[in-house]
Amino acid sequence: MTPAQRIAAKAAIWLVALLPLPLLTLSVLRGALEPDPGEAIVHQLGLCALWLLAASLACTPLRQLSGSVEWLRLRRLLGLFSFFYACLHLLAFALFIVGFNWQQLLTELSERAYIVAGLAAVICLLPLAITSTRSWQRRLGRRWKVLHRLVYVAALLVMVHMWWQVRSDYGEALFYSALLGGLLLVRVLRKA
Repeated sequence: MTPAQRIAAKAAIWLVALLPLPLLTLSVLRGALEPDPGEAIVHQLGLCALWLLAASLACTPLRQLSGSVEWLRLRRLLGLFSFFYACLHLLAFALFIVGFNWQQLLTELSERAYIVAGLAAVICLLPLAITSTRSWQRRLGRRWKVLHRLVYVAALLVMVHMWWQVRSDYGEALFYSALLGGLLLVRVLRKA
């Protein structure tokens, strides 16, 4: 991949990754997220985080299939956007679901285990986002790779987060679990 192609690929990721924000805003303005726009916003932001996490996890198998290391150069950006949307998902939950009422948040955490799983996933992604730069890679050395294996824990926690909140329709949770689980399985089989 030439430098110009790499810039174009990163620009495309920026465009595609940020596109859900104006689309979500437009949906709110058109009233398309009724009856509970806050709940819909929280859900959509969570799905954006999940898709970007899956895209970042797909980079290693794509590198193996194509033989091109260029996929690994895009992985960091996808992972950072996943963390960005996970933070927006958390912020939207705090705003629309609990209204920044910290007592209500503590009640939700104690009564709904899926919220704890989701929060734990975001916490797992935090050190990955902080240490995603080359300077942190040099500073941490081999420990950097060990630390970044937290992405597997985060992906598992995302699956738990989805399954524990399902009430009747398991289709969406099954689809996303198969997606993330398949990507994790490819990585595990590669190491074996």
